[in-house]
Amino acid sequence: MPRPSPLRAWWARRSPTTGAAVMATGILAVGLRLAGYEVLSWIALGAASAAWLVLAVRFAVGLLWERERWMAEAATPGALTAVAATAALGTGFSALGQQTVAAALLALSVVLWPGLLLAGVPRWRRRMPGTVFLGCVATQGLAVLAAALAGAKATDWLAHAALVLFWLGLALYCAALFCFDFRQVTEGSGDQWIAGGALSISALAGSRLLAADSARLYLWNSDDSGVLRTVTVGLLVLDLCWYAVLVAAECVRRRPHYDERRWAAVFPMGMTAAAMLSVADAFDVSWLKVPGQALLWIAVAVWLAVAWGAVRTASAAVRAEVTSTAPR
Repeated sequence: MPRPSPLRAWWARRSPTTGAAVMATGILAVGLRLAGYEVLSWIALGAASAAWLVLAVRFAVGLLWERERWMAEAATPGALTAVAATAALGTGFSALGQQTVAAALLALSVVLWPGLLLAGVPRWRRRMPGTVFLGCVATQGLAVLAAALAGAKATDWLAHAALVLFWLGLALYCAALFCFDFRQVTEGSGDQWIAGGALSISALAGSRLLAADSARLYLWNSDDSGVLRTVTVGLLVLDLCWYAVLVAAECVRRRPHYDERRWAAVFPMGMTAAAMLSVADAFDVSWLKVPGQALLWIAVAVWLAVAWGAVRTASAAVRAEVTSTAPR
């Protein structure tokens, strides 16, 4: 039986959490659009789309021809990156005015979400890594995209569905927090950042729900808006607290080596920036844009560093495979 190519052998060993790279790049596209850098946003969205297509092929191949492995991976928390990545990509397209593409990606996310969520949540246990928060992230990703489309297309039922997902996502966050191993704050290889990223995407969902309201849609009364505002601000404050704690932990215990889970750190950094910029627009608080843009460029710098590490690691792995398969 012929051996697989070196590149294919390396790719087969990638875990489902590789989808965090799509999540990170997609949310940077959203953040860059909110900051007014439309050209850079299109570039980031193009990169996210290319990576998403590669992952979609891997997902489909596993489902059709590697069913046993696919089922095993689907039961892990990391499998929900498929939903979160698709929703993040859809939000990027929606931010740039491509509502038809965004709606198609929302439909695909909705198809994937319940099965992967129900396969993974019953397996949650105490002392789990940061990937346990992906249940919240995936659910809030749907809420963000649904709210964005509701505002763009003036569709009230979509906004109310997004509100249900928003509250469900917060419930999943509480359950995940109970299962999370807090030692991962200093010991994790990157996915511990999702503990904060889940709060930032929740804050982004809250701001998008408020922004969806308009003269054409009377979605929320004053009490509803007041609750959403209070919860959204509280989520953003808690997210910034997590951000400070996680940065401090990185400084105390430095881990400069590349790990694919580092993409799970880039995503919350970009999401925090996007949430702050979105809250600034939705609440008309202009001074928030300055720290939001600062955090955005920090996320871009970290994205470049992690991307460089990924390229170097992939090149070294492929060269090792070539050496090991070369005839002697």
